[in-house]
This record gives sequence, structure tokens and C-alpha cells, in this order.
Amino acid sequence: MSRKHPFFNDKAVTTRFWAYGWILIAAFNLVACAGLSRDSVQDESGQVLSLDQLPAQEELPKFSAETARDGMPVGWHFYRIAPYKKNTVYRLENYQGRTVLSANSKRTVLSANSKTSASGLAIKLRPRQAQNLWLKWEWKAIAPIPEADNTERHHDDAPLRILVAFDGNKSKLALKEKMTFEMASLISGQEMPYATLMYIWSGKSPVNSVLDNAHTSRIKMIVVDSGWEGLGDWRKHEQDLATDYKRAYGENPGEVIGIALLTDTDNTKSETRALYGDIELIRKNQK
Repeated sequence: MSRKHPFFNDKAVTTRFWAYGWILIAAFNLVACAGLSRDSVQDESGQVLSLDQLPAQEELPKFSAETARDGMPVGWHFYRIAPYKKNTVYRLENYQGRTVLSANSKRTVLSANSKTSASGLAIKLRPRQAQNLWLKWEWKAIAPIPEADNTERHHDDAPLRILVAFDGNKSKLALKEKMTFEMASLISGQEMPYATLMYIWSGKSPVNSVLDNAHTSRIKMIVVDSGWEGLGDWRKHEQDLATDYKRAYGENPGEVIGIALLTDTDNTKSETRALYGDIELIRKNQK
């Protein structure tokens, strides 16, 4: 006779929780989830990769350094949220961009087209200290998701998300979270990252809001853009990872171990298009 664990007896909660787990597995060689297969990580040709095949990158490869084409950017890996969900389409394309030299120059950016879909790209990094480390990027939302509400799990979609995974001491976590980590490890033989920051373009929540994930306290969303008035404009951001982490989790961060991105419309059953410019990690001298 089987008995459901009280923490995982809500099918919708369990499904969405493990869906976010797949955001992390593709990038960080960490968690495989119940109901999700280990063939979710693929190379550019669609060949299935085992998790230990993912190389750790020293730097984040720049989209602007590549030629426009279909397929995944160099160094990044495609991940599926779940077998039953549609895939967001990512491609490198030349887009009329803004530069300080000429308004007519072209650059290569990463485009994301999502139609009731949820999948992303991720990269595993060589571990590095988070102190004085900044995440710098620019992105553009082109189409709104009117029903998106990142405070409500059934409407938790966003045109643009960038995730940063951190290592840490799991032994000090609450019992509920320890059980989650242990279950992930038992099922997959992999470990979840200690904590994740997720920078998002939110439809409704104010800029600078720190939002809790509906299913685990180990993912915190930080709103850096909000609303749909800025559609079609490039938005540039620089975020102090250690400061943001301490604000979200109330403690100092461990090492940064991976980056992922995600454009999703599966919960709202809608459609959007967005562009990602280069994503960079910059070490700044302490003042």
C-alpha cells in the first residue's frame, strides 16, 4: 500500500515544483525530478546528454560574438521543463540594435518565442565567490503576457527570466527543505543547488520586489522590470549578486555555480516574444 507524503500530496504543486527543478538540472548538473526524464538536457543536435557530460565554463559566452542561426548558443544547453510541455523556441538572430557608434549597426541577440510553452537555456559555471560579483545584462520584452502574475502559481509566467544558482551549507536548512533535497537526491542521484536568485520581468509586481516561489523557499524572484509600458525598449541591468542574495535570504551567499534563462507562457496559456542580449559576470573592486 502506498502512502502519499503530506508535502507532496498536491499534484499541481508537485508538478510545478519539479518543473522549476528542471530549470536547475540543465544548468548545474543537479536535480532530476519525479515525472521528468534525464533526457531533458540536450546538445545543439538534439542528442541527449548525461548530466556529468556538461562542462563547467570559465566565462559566459556572448551571444553577440556568434553568427545568427537556429540552434543553441555555444556553451549553453537546452532544457525541457517537462515532457508534456511545449518548448519555447530560442535562436540567435541579427536584430537592429542600439550602439554608441551607429544606430544602423546590427548585432546578434538571442530571441525567445513562447506559445503556451516553457523551456530554457542553461550553463554550468566553474564555482566562484559571489562577493563583489555583478551580473550585467540587457533584454527586451516585445509582447505582453496580460494574465501573468508571479505571486500566483497558476499565472506565474514571465517574458524574461535569468537565474543564478548558489552553493551552500544544506545541513542548516529547515526539515521541510532537507526532505525536498533528500527526495531529489534519492530519485535522481543528483543534488539541488542550495539557493537560486531569479531576476524577472514581472507583469504586475513592483520593481525591487522579492517574491517567494510558491513551492520552495530556495528560489527567490527579484523583479527588475515591471508592467508592459516598456515593451520594445532595451532594458540594461547590473545587479550586485551578494547584496541581492543577502536581501532575499538574509545571509551571505556561497559560490555561484550556474546561470540559466527562461521565457515561459505555459501557465497563462498565452504567447510572447522576447530578446536577450549578452549576459556577463563582472568582478568589481570593493570600495
